[in-house]
Amino acid sequence: MSAVECAPLVENDRVLVIACGMLAREILAVKELNQLDHLDLTCLPADFHFHPDRIASAMDAAIMEARARGYRHIFAGYADCGTGGMLDRVLERHGVERMAGAHCFAFYQGNDAFEASGDRDMLAFYMTDFLCRQFDAFFIRPLGLDRHPELVKDYFGNYEKLVYLAQTEDPSLEAVAQQAADFLGLAYERRVTGYGDLLPALTAAARAVS
Repeated sequence: MSAVECAPLVENDRVLVIACGMLAREILAVKELNQLDHLDLTCLPADFHFHPDRIASAMDAAIMEARARGYRHIFAGYADCGTGGMLDRVLERHGVERMAGAHCFAFYQGNDAFEASGDRDMLAFYMTDFLCRQFDAFFIRPLGLDRHPELVKDYFGNYEKLVYLAQTEDPSLEAVAQQAADFLGLAYERRVTGYGDLLPALTAAARAVS
């Protein structure tokens, strides 16, 4: 008997969000802020951010496992995230909706605001609260910049500025973003976005069954 078969079935009024691991803290914050007690969360690996070709198949498997456990209401805590429509094809087959937009950098700002930024942000390197917390683990060490800082221009030479999209007011995270901009040789800009479109999307998904 499989682990899924052994797992207890869930109540029909619960909503499962299957999300990018980069959004876990923010989704839990929205859940608490809006008292969405019937919302459950499971996450796919955060490093799929760098491997978008893995997202669709992993989501497909996660949805099938959730259905086997009895979840009728599922929401995808992803935008397209570089899948080129592959994720949408999986979600359409399962009748599951996702966050609107191209990626989290868009829906944190609000998709309309992101579209309006246009050429202004064409050469922007975005960071979020998560990426500030994981800057060394996601960028410095994997790219070898701790050992070979001279490679910074090879990796980041086409960017002009670092834009920190701040979900929270946290001076320690802002310090990381500023230091990252200095290290990468980029101009620095901070935008307080809060949770952007994530908040109304999750609230609507959770309340659709309440």
